[in-house]
Amino acid sequence: MRALTWHGTNDVRVDTVSDPEIINPRDAIIKITSTAICGSDLHLYDGVIPGVAPGDVLGHEFMGEVVETGSASNLKKGQRVVVPFTISCGGCFHCKQQQYSACDNSNPAEKQDMSATLFGQPMAALFGYSHLTGGYSGGQAEYARVPFSDVGPIVVPDHLEDDKVLFLSDILPTGWMAAENADIQPDDTVAVWGCGPVGLFAIQSAIVMGASKVIAIDHYPNRLALAKQLGAEIIDFRETDVREALMEMSGGIGVDAVIDAVGMESHGFAIDNMFDVVKQKVGMGADRASALKQAILAVRFGGKVSIPGVYGGMTDKWPLGAMMEKGLQVRGGQTHVQKYTKQLLEKIEDGTLDTTFLISHRLPLEQAAEGYKNFKEQQNEWTKVILKPGMEN
Repeated sequence: MRALTWHGTNDVRVDTVSDPEIINPRDAIIKITSTAICGSDLHLYDGVIPGVAPGDVLGHEFMGEVVETGSASNLKKGQRVVVPFTISCGGCFHCKQQQYSACDNSNPAEKQDMSATLFGQPMAALFGYSHLTGGYSGGQAEYARVPFSDVGPIVVPDHLEDDKVLFLSDILPTGWMAAENADIQPDDTVAVWGCGPVGLFAIQSAIVMGASKVIAIDHYPNRLALAKQLGAEIIDFRETDVREALMEMSGGIGVDAVIDAVGMESHGFAIDNMFDVVKQKVGMGADRASALKQAILAVRFGGKVSIPGVYGGMTDKWPLGAMMEKGLQVRGGQTHVQKYTKQLLEKIEDGTLDTTFLISHRLPLEQAAEGYKNFKEQQNEWTKVILKPGMEN
């Protein structure tokens, strides 16, 4: 089959690789109909996530048709399913708590040492996201093997086209959980750093959850326009002092909740962020956390900090004093996708949530390398890229 494979920093290629096969009774094989490029994929593309090997198949946002099942799968051939990016067994302590992205069993034992060293405990497995998370092949391909297929995939009705449900795989539940982690109350003012796909879905989710005011922070005009279209007030951080603006917009007290939807490669001109850029380039594992630092300083005393943005290493000059003295509630983590897919599918069906507004480009799988390059370099225009196996060039 054809699949997008990693070959080094800023080097991805569509190659011919072996077709996936059923390995365990709970497996299923999916014929991919739509797969997306995620902002998190750019961390792999930029070479700042450890444990990626040449030839690894990328991609963790995908859906398609069931073509083969193991004896213990509850899926049926011909069903259309969306596959969560988190691989979860459904039976361990964390899965029983609906903490699916903390599954104890999905990351193979022989691959757990790296993440256990970095984070204190081994990570759960993810599709297409390095050997740190299990080394599973991803879904930017013609076919994918789905382990624990009786737990992960959600069957979607035929009357909903791919574009409406594809993002149940990751960015829609990630934006929803980000807003949920911000513990939004009816009178809350919520500030969201980053108007990429997750940030935009966090904005939409916060509004649906009843936030009084949502403020979007970015510097790309088109992304800010999309945030405004959703109902957010906007700040261009290259033209405005963000903290001053947020104080003014919150009556001088500071915003009630902040959401960092940027993550480990944030932009910024602070001296510590510039040093982090250099350290990231030379492989010292320094996350660029200027957006999160700014968020912590901008939130009010007793405020809430939600972190859906991906971080994978260490960061310097952390505002620990502000976090402690202000009595902040901080929540983050990989998304527990399976916890949210059913309720979010219902909100898509009844029109409460729109998932198609941010799609800017649809490309054949064979043009995936072009999609990555443009998604990185032209973020104002390339807001979300969907790859379609079998689509003509």
